[in-house]
Amino acid sequence: MNLTTTQARRIALAAQGFTRSRRGLDGDVTARHLNRIIERLGFFQIDSVNVLVRAHYMPLFSRLGPYDRELLHRAASRRPRRLFEYWAHEAALVDVNLWPAFQFRMESGARMWGNMARIIQEQPEFVAWVLDEVRDKGPLTAREVEHDAPRDKDNWGWNWSEVKMALEYLFYKGQVTAARRNSAFERVYDLPERVIPSAQFEQSPLDSAQAHRVLVSHAARALGIGTAQCLRDYFRMAPEATRQAIDDLVETGELVPTTITGWKRPAYLHRDAVRPRTVSARALLSPFDPLVFERTRTEQLFDFRYRIEIYVPAHKRIHGYYVLPFLLGDRLVARVDLKADRQSGSLMVHGAWAESHAPDETADELAAELQLMAGWLGLATVVPPANGDLAGELTESLARHLD
Repeated sequence: MNLTTTQARRIALAAQGFTRSRRGLDGDVTARHLNRIIERLGFFQIDSVNVLVRAHYMPLFSRLGPYDRELLHRAASRRPRRLFEYWAHEAALVDVNLWPAFQFRMESGARMWGNMARIIQEQPEFVAWVLDEVRDKGPLTAREVEHDAPRDKDNWGWNWSEVKMALEYLFYKGQVTAARRNSAFERVYDLPERVIPSAQFEQSPLDSAQAHRVLVSHAARALGIGTAQCLRDYFRMAPEATRQAIDDLVETGELVPTTITGWKRPAYLHRDAVRPRTVSARALLSPFDPLVFERTRTEQLFDFRYRIEIYVPAHKRIHGYYVLPFLLGDRLVARVDLKADRQSGSLMVHGAWAESHAPDETADELAAELQLMAGWLGLATVVPPANGDLAGELTESLARHLD
């Protein structure tokens, strides 16, 4: 099969849920709508940066419009639980139905690193003690288990206590899981049999080959179309096992080998993928949204080069600290650097830039989306940008929206 980039882009948008109406614009978003997105995407990536809103809240807003974030809290922390926390693409809230498919990763420990692996080698009795603490007294945070263990100050970002290292090892191995996050965004650990619903927990674990077929199938359905790299990256899977799973799914007819004009690598179309003739979406996207988190795919599909600049020194940033792509129609047409100033009740637009293919209505549509986001976040005003080639038009559009 041969497809143009435009056709592939529209397939991808449909698969990601951007051809449906945004329920939050016409009525209340319910658990049923949430569950539909969970089933479609498979996970919501977690990131600790809270300059705008934590990353796992954004994909639902992008697809559904304004919704009550308590819906997501309930799905991740109360019965009947729909999400569990684990390493999927990165740290993520994962569809609980995928619990059996992640057993192979827990058993292999293939993606463990640094202190997480070393703690069990050097202090197995201590790790066993930490597990007993959670078993006897959980759910517990690391601070509630901690006995003032020394911290390693040499590695930025990994200065965890020995208790935290032990808990993260046990978390990766699936011997503990997150019952919830507390108000400080700390994991609250408990035994998985007290957290994961019995219907999923009691299922037989899938072996590596079975798990890769399930996860590649899920990735293909969620992406609609993609290369082997796209499919592998979705759940960060091993290359060889992913390649074998792709071959198996091609043989069964679930994946259809496809060429896309201008792409060097072969692609695979999911047999159930919808092929819309038009897409009329409008959404701001988190940097960690599955539509854009594989940056090569984003550039190929949307002609949109995107890099997050959180870790870039301020004087070297091109667009800003927390920049969101803006989807309009079937294109990424602009990007905005945003911050929620909760003290002043303002959504701060530090900068706004348009792509060369942005249509004339970009500023007006972006202004409307920013007002929608501000309302969802409980912010009273949108402060217009001072930077970027779209700043002037967007400032005028925001003023018109206030009239």
